[in-house]
Amino acid sequence: MHYLERNYHILEARMIEQMEKSFELGRKLIDTELDAGLLNFIVKPVVKTFYDYWTQNDARSGTLKQIKVTLEAAKELILNQSSKEYFKKIIEENFPEYLKADQTTHQCKKNHKNYERLVGIAKKTFINYVKEAIKFLAVKENVNDYGDLCRLAFNNKENAQKNLMMQLDYTNEGISIIEEDPTILSIPVGKKIIIKSLRRGFEETKKDFIDALDDTYDREH
Repeated sequence: MHYLERNYHILEARMIEQMEKSFELGRKLIDTELDAGLLNFIVKPVVKTFYDYWTQNDARSGTLKQIKVTLEAAKELILNQSSKEYFKKIIEENFPEYLKADQTTHQCKKNHKNYERLVGIAKKTFINYVKEAIKFLAVKENVNDYGDLCRLAFNNKENAQKNLMMQLDYTNEGISIIEEDPTILSIPVGKKIIIKSLRRGFEETKKDFIDALDDTYDREH
């Protein structure tokens, strides 16, 4: 099943690329928010130091772990031609590890009244990621890049768009919970700055993802 390993590496590279872009965007947005505030010169060094340390350590290692858990779960399910029961079993076995590496819940208080809502969203996100990865990994036709893989995995733009919007809805739901009650964050300073950056980052990333999808399906190939 050479196609499985080929697809695995293409998808893994794409996910890591998206991770790096999100970190770069986050830093840019935080800088913008810090520069805009009258008294932000007080918290600026603390917030920037926290963000830089977080992206270079916890966030990077955690996200890489989530990518691996997701892809390995999808690979396991393809190799075993799973039933619905086996799919559920693999999800239940792997979700604790995925959650442990999740950066949204990691920065939130576990005893907060809304924490379990975030955990629920993380699980729905994981399930959707695994289902998506299965589609990508199962492509047997010849492909040259991620664009080819995406077109073959989803057959048409409408299916790909539906899957993307579902994932974006989960992300939006998670950010909305934090916006609703910022006390859930365990970050000591700069909560408002972080939350504003999260929202702006989501809106910019959403646009980028939609544009990338349009390019994948609308360009000549």
